[in-house]
Amino acid sequence: MVRRWGLAVVWVVCGAFAAAGTGLRGGPGVALVVLVVCLGLAAVHSPLIFPRSVGALEAQRRSALDGRPVVYWRPGCAYCLRLRLRLGREATRLHWVDIWRDRDGAAVVRAINDGNETVPTVIVDGRPHTNPDPGWVRKVVRTDA
Repeated sequence: MVRRWGLAVVWVVCGAFAAAGTGLRGGPGVALVVLVVCLGLAAVHSPLIFPRSVGALEAQRRSALDGRPVVYWRPGCAYCLRLRLRLGREATRLHWVDIWRDRDGAAVVRAINDGNETVPTVIVDGRPHTNPDPGWVRKVVRTDA
């Protein structure tokens, strides 16, 4: 749990200290901007903007039933964030597995990526794609509609 929120907490703490320091030096407007930017970065690096994660086994079961891709991801991953943001609303049509919450998911990713936990790893029609182009994933999701 701590590892999932670690980067977000770091952004909040650093933002609070930076804003406090700036505010004490007489720049309340700048302090507010620094705090808002850091809180935004904390939100972006938290699990909050990702659709609800399920376990790897449940995601595989659901994917077998509905044919939707499975995305293995982790909080703080810039490539996962890029994929999530580029997918927009279509992100909810995929099955998301947080490998930091699910040991089976982490094992699947390591098996696919030569022992590395490289994410995002997307499974489409039973075939793995490591760090695929977000535009390609978006097309795959739209054609499955």
